[in-house]
Amino acid sequence: MSLARHLNRALTVTTGLQVRRAPEAAKGRKSAAANPAARQTARYRCPSAEELPVDRLLRRPVFIISSIRSGSTLLRMMLGAHPRLHAPHELHIGRLEVTCANWFSERAMDALGLRRGDLEHLLWDRVLHRELVKSGKDFVVEKTPANVYMYQRLKDCWPDARFVFLLRHPESTARSWHETDPVKRPYDTAVTDVLRYLTAVEEARTADADGFTVRYEDITDAPEREMRRLCAFLDVDYAPAMLDYGRKSGRELVRGLGDWRENIRTGTVQPGRALPGEHEIPERLRAMCRAWGYTS
Repeated sequence: MSLARHLNRALTVTTGLQVRRAPEAAKGRKSAAANPAARQTARYRCPSAEELPVDRLLRRPVFIISSIRSGSTLLRMMLGAHPRLHAPHELHIGRLEVTCANWFSERAMDALGLRRGDLEHLLWDRVLHRELVKSGKDFVVEKTPANVYMYQRLKDCWPDARFVFLLRHPESTARSWHETDPVKRPYDTAVTDVLRYLTAVEEARTADADGFTVRYEDITDAPEREMRRLCAFLDVDYAPAMLDYGRKSGRELVRGLGDWRENIRTGTVQPGRALPGEHEIPERLRAMCRAWGYTS
């Protein structure tokens, strides 16, 4: 008799319990749960044109892809003031996950051809669709900055999605991020944080030839012109209300972008801060400034 059997017999006599090897499937689930990175590789399929009406409730959702502190809250509010566009607060759908609690549910979903990633896509779609239906409008706009890191998955989830790439001067972005908490976030740390977002924005923008690019500075300098351009891209008529999105959103706007405190009183687009001088741009941000046309 093996040592393991001797130990199990003794354990059974004294406690009534036995030690058994965990099933391979259970070990796999435990490993994935213990390793957050493993959960980011959820497998899924991209719905075909024929499958799309069955797999998705949303039609042509709009995603604003931007860095933190780039004016995405301002743009969301302007778009949300359009009678056909619903732009709720940041929903962070990428953090919504689906887990099959046991082998039976895994097998049942597998029989339906649904992997974990597919189930998560169904959940994301339902959450956004629910908000859209409640609004009574035609299209949803989602602007969570973290979406920049899941651009491809959003595109795979909604093949008919439309992407708006919002740019802001990299140094202004880093400066704004630093100023939200100068003690906790020194300027050099803010540059590091922001550069990750900027790089991801540029990668997504380069990959999407059909996307629409707009600059924060252009929105503040010529809001009507830029909203007309954006409405043409989204295939909706321009609405003057987009330039006067209301007083009730002012407090939320301050939380989203520190440069816009004046909007508490006016609810309209105000001039942005002056662009930084060449000497103010740190070396690590110069390449991105050139790529986005802010410097030569």
